Amino acid sequence: MVQIDTPASMESFRTFIMVSTCSSFAPQSYADDTEVFPEREENLGSIYVEAADKVTLKKIRDITFVNARDVLGIIYNSRSGNTKLNWRQTRRNNGKVTGEASSNSLVNLAQSGVITLDWVENYVRKKTQEN
Repeated sequence: MVQIDTPASMESFRTFIMVSTCSSFAPQSYADDTEVFPEREENLGSIYVEAADKVTLKKIRDITFVNARDVLGIIYNSRSGNTKLNWRQTRRNNGKVTGEASSNSLVNLAQSGVITLDWVENYVRKKTQEN
């Protein structure tokens, strides 16, 4: 597992969750809407959005899509249990992602813009120096 502690926009973390969980079946309009988030029950690897205003839109498979405004935090746990990440708002739509990620999640984090290629290179360099 890789420790994650990095600033990230809410949109990049939302994109990460969409890519990791439901990109193959989410309606395109949901994927394009920055206020639509996937949620999932705890026994399936919980995804929870903490927001001042939240409305349930539709359940597709094991994902419930919600429209959320004024998001304060997002909890993401993968089905495998290998990735546990939290996004907390620091200012408006910016925040910080902390937790542990699997190598598979690292790819999705980089693809979504949560972490950068520089971040990955620095991490690999640091790990190489430790060994």
